[in-house]
Amino acid sequence: MEKMPLLMTIAVLGGTGKEGKGLAYRWAKAGYMVLIGSRSSERAVTAASEIMELLEGSSSLVGTSNLEAAKLADIVVLTVPYAAHRETLESVKDVLKGKLLIDVTVPLVQPKVTKVQLPPAGSAAQEAREIVGEGVEVVAAFQNISHELLLTDEEVECDVLVTGTSKDARTEALRLVDAAGLTGWDAGPIENSVVVEGLTSVLININKQYGSTHAGIRITGASKES
Repeated sequence: MEKMPLLMTIAVLGGTGKEGKGLAYRWAKAGYMVLIGSRSSERAVTAASEIMELLEGSSSLVGTSNLEAAKLADIVVLTVPYAAHRETLESVKDVLKGKLLIDVTVPLVQPKVTKVQLPPAGSAAQEAREIVGEGVEVVAAFQNISHELLLTDEEVECDVLVTGTSKDARTEALRLVDAAGLTGWDAGPIENSVVVEGLTSVLININKQYGSTHAGIRITGASKES
């Protein structure tokens, strides 16, 4: 995958949801051009305006449809609920060729969200790879990050494990992790996304058991300098 400019355009599909808005806020604040995508263009425009107010109008955000956002972006970030995962990917897959897709989706199945329930493909990210086909690099990231603090400037006490179809794709995604003010780790091939996605149900269970809202994970015993 060719290296992209540092300040490329990022599309956040499902960007009207809490996770999507939080990531969009952090990337826009870091100087990226961010496109908020939604099934409803009107809702996307509203979400972009709300984020712009938080940033006091100092950043570039535009609200539009999922398809238009994916078409115009260099990197596409999917933040929809699992129930909308396949439908959204099917609607944009023709404009993803040659791009990087970062899948944030976790295959949570209501009402038992504290129980790990992975799809036949192995994980949502592996399922995404099957749907979009050849010519698209797919990365799984941000699954274990609670949305609670993303729309603030507070430190998020949770590391980001990044898995993906190539080293170059993971490296590009790790740049966006850094830009969002988070700590990321290269967690290997996309097959490892099975473990990362499953951890989300574990963290939700911990939140419920201990009265928290943003339990997270930290990698210890390893140095980013090495």
